[in-house]
Amino acid sequence: MTIIKSAEEIAIMRQAGRITAIVLQKMSEAVKPGLKTRQLDEIAERELGKWDTARASFKGYRGYPASICVSVNDEVVHGIPGKKVLKEGDIVSLDFGVIYRGFQGDAAVTVGVGTVRKSPGNP
Repeated sequence: MTIIKSAEEIAIMRQAGRITAIVLQKMSEAVKPGLKTRQLDEIAERELGKWDTARASFKGYRGYPASICVSVNDEVVHGIPGKKVLKEGDIVSLDFGVIYRGFQGDAAVTVGVGTVRKSPGNP
């Protein structure tokens, strides 16, 4: 069965996506050596707080304790933010989801910390 969304629902979905993109952008801009991964979660929560009815879709899901998922280098996806400190050359995966007026926005980005160099064996 195909469900056709109304113009209002599509506008809400678009805003959920926009909120997701803004939060990911703010976190991406903050990535730098010396930053703890939990600080990225704090940035996400602060940015999310600018929208009254938006909430992080990951936080509380099956007991998940954070608003974002963050993985550094070869860590498995969906890592929990914490005390890990980012270093020059790290590669960070940021995943964020929002529920806004009943609709989901969800996306992920990969960000280099400072200067990222090719690893030996990778062309």
